[in-house]
Amino acid sequence: MYSIKNQIYLDMTKTQKSALCNFLRALVKKSPDISADDIFDKFVEDEKYYLEINNPHFEFLQSYLDDENFANETMLYLKECRKYYDYKKKQEPLIQAQKEYEKKKRAFLREVKMSKEQPTKKQLYYYDRLCKKYNIEKKELTSKLEARDEIEKILNEHDCRGICE
Repeated sequence: MYSIKNQIYLDMTKTQKSALCNFLRALVKKSPDISADDIFDKFVEDEKYYLEINNPHFEFLQSYLDDENFANETMLYLKECRKYYDYKKKQEPLIQAQKEYEKKKRAFLREVKMSKEQPTKKQLYYYDRLCKKYNIEKKELTSKLEARDEIEKILNEHDCRGICE
């Protein structure tokens, strides 16, 4: 898509070209089930209408709308945008799988870090209170991970999640 962008609309200014390309790309993105030909026809029809009522989106297009070269370049860009968004849609499951993998990896690394840190005072206090409440023999907690797991185990055994907290 980006290589095509450099080859089209060579007689427009950089700002005009950018505005037009962004608008066309947004049209393609909003209409995933409409063909590039239909998008182009609707775009030209809308622009002619807005020119007639003296409220154009792009004033500079007035001289281009009936030009065959403009039509060819626009169609080329719209088709390239369609390919880009179709490819992106096909890649979505892979991207989601990668995000899920990264999420699991972060959780694993967080647990590894917790296993090496001393338990917090809050964890120790909460664990102590739970042990007293349920007459459980206390263990020596050596890490945040162990403290978290022990507290969770007590809460699950006594089914008081939400009540005790």
